Amino acid sequence: MKKTLIATLFGSLVFTGSLLALPNAAAAELNFPHIETVGTSELVVKADMAELTVEVVTKADNPAKAKAGSDKAVSDFLARLAKAGIAREDVQSANLNLRPDYLYDPETRTNKEIGYLASRQVVVTLRALDKLNDLLDSALQQGINRIHQINFKSSKEAEMIEQARLMAIKDAKQKAAALAEGFGERLDGVWEIRYQAQGAVRPMVYKMSAARGDVAESYQEAQTSISDRVEVIYRLK
Repeated sequence: MKKTLIATLFGSLVFTGSLLALPNAAAAELNFPHIETVGTSELVVKADMAELTVEVVTKADNPAKAKAGSDKAVSDFLARLAKAGIAREDVQSANLNLRPDYLYDPETRTNKEIGYLASRQVVVTLRALDKLNDLLDSALQQGINRIHQINFKSSKEAEMIEQARLMAIKDAKQKAAALAEGFGERLDGVWEIRYQAQGAVRPMVYKMSAARGDVAESYQEAQTSISDRVEVIYRLK
């Protein structure tokens, strides 16, 4: 009985071990001398564009008034954008979101309806960062009361992506050549390339020193970065 139990446990362990040894079926096929390298890159450039998402939220005692307040704020803001030279295709305004507003009553333990909330978002693509501070001030003056996010971008995003990819490829090549030389080996060409696009450019903001005190100028210190990665397997001679 004991021998049977031990044999069963041993068989289970061997089977489990075989499963753990096969997470990458491709690795089992590489029965020749090779080097695996990972090329990486990161490119940081100064931003020259921004995408601004703002929202107006109005409160009133009935739906019609709440909607009217929200529509007026958005309409005034859009007119101000047009006057500032912002192209209409660079402005996206969302549909109205209207919902009841409740206040919790601890005595009755119920939510009491106290009015209505109306909200609309506006997304603006700004192609001149020196106008960003004025645009923010204008939004607040026109009744926009929430600034959700500011994404800084570069007008050369496509070029950045291509450049970052080439940098990652170059990095993989240099690493492979250095490793082969260090071990007294020679490369015999690429066996496999594994690559997956890294996605959108990441926005970054570098804050300026408070001593400089120029808020409008500080937005122009924004930067964007993009990174890339490529995995390569080289044969060895």
